[in-house]
Amino acid sequence: MFSRPQPRYRNVFGVDVEGSTTRNNGAKARMRDAMYTLVTQSFVRNGITADDHDRLLDSGDGLLALLRAVDRIPKTLLLHGVVPTLSRLIDEHNTRRPADCLRLRAVLHAGEVHHDTRAPFGETLDVAFRLLDSPVTKRALRRTTAPLVLAVSDDVHNAVVRHQYDDIDPLAFTAFMTKRNATTWDSGWLHVPGEAGTSFLGPNLAGHPSVSQ
Repeated sequence: MFSRPQPRYRNVFGVDVEGSTTRNNGAKARMRDAMYTLVTQSFVRNGITADDHDRLLDSGDGLLALLRAVDRIPKTLLLHGVVPTLSRLIDEHNTRRPADCLRLRAVLHAGEVHHDTRAPFGETLDVAFRLLDSPVTKRALRRTTAPLVLAVSDDVHNAVVRHQYDDIDPLAFTAFMTKRNATTWDSGWLHVPGEAGTSFLGPNLAGHPSVSQ
């Protein structure tokens, strides 16, 4: 089960469903169908097809897409197109199916990804999962009525968000930190489509970089 000798650069986009463990198996099945459908639709509506990403990685109550970094799928398309589209699609789904409402945490990161015959792996994915599963990210979703909260890595923020490409507003992103181990921290930025600045985070998370253990 050897890894490829060279990593491959990927834009990493992942989602996780809030409160999935409270659902029975039938509800989980509907949840998973809806999650895959909504993410796929948000890709297709922005011109992203199955040829643009590796096979979707399943985590039970979430999925991870490794998008091939080619000129036609820039990070700006994910931030300015896919994320707001997905937020609107979730809203529409929740209106049609109130008994099967979804709310998602999402993450965007990018970097080198290794592959073996089992699955992709490497530090890039570790960082993405830590940001996605951070207590700060989970708390931010609980504190808003929006259907989706996005965490982006410091790398993505520095490369794209702060430069305001495609009219992306840096003021709509709030810094936070999450603990990697006893001596190391990962930093990220939280964003809620349709909400501005730190208002969705509340007083305990706003004003300076938020910290989670």
